[in-house]
Amino acid sequence: MILKSMALGPIMANCYVLGCENTREAAVIDPGEEAERILDALNEEGLTLKLILNTHGHFDHVGANRELKMAVPGAQLMIHGDDAPMLGQLAHSARMFGMQAENSPDPDRLLQDKEAVSFGDVKLDVVHVPGHSPGGVAFVSDAGIFVGDTLFAGSIGRTDLPGGNFDTLIASIQNKLFQYDDDTPVYPGHMGPTTIGQEKRFNPFCAIR
Repeated sequence: MILKSMALGPIMANCYVLGCENTREAAVIDPGEEAERILDALNEEGLTLKLILNTHGHFDHVGANRELKMAVPGAQLMIHGDDAPMLGQLAHSARMFGMQAENSPDPDRLLQDKEAVSFGDVKLDVVHVPGHSPGGVAFVSDAGIFVGDTLFAGSIGRTDLPGGNFDTLIASIQNKLFQYDDDTPVYPGHMGPTTIGQEKRFNPFCAIR
């Protein structure tokens, strides 16, 4: 699988471009801003965008949904149903932080826990990990887990935003994400990658000893 990452926008949210080496079909996880950079990354690899996947509905992770859909109308936009209402409130949410964002189009499909989505020969398993937001999800691939703002290297997502809950977030991490092998790569929504084992041992918020 092709994997390219880029930190986008003033909040530097991570966006991931995934591509199938055989079919050249692609998915984009969390297009927060700078749609042109995302499209350039797809073009550089000769990839055709099939899926726009949102780990959650906060504006810094979905702000380029509209531009990508306009550029590639056939691409399917997907988010968990519990976060879908946020997509129509992005402009308002961004203004609260002194920023700008365009409201997103409605999703083409609502994601559910324990289902799978695919593009080309690549399959991603969907894991519902609420806590940072009600509808947060992680996407599990052979290359690692894309966790959005659920888990960071040495930290966790904030839970003081509407719909956040600290206990729920810790339960999502320990009962779902920490069930994967210690050497599983973790690709978070901000900052650099880590592994499941690293966070089990050393994350001060949720380490299991």
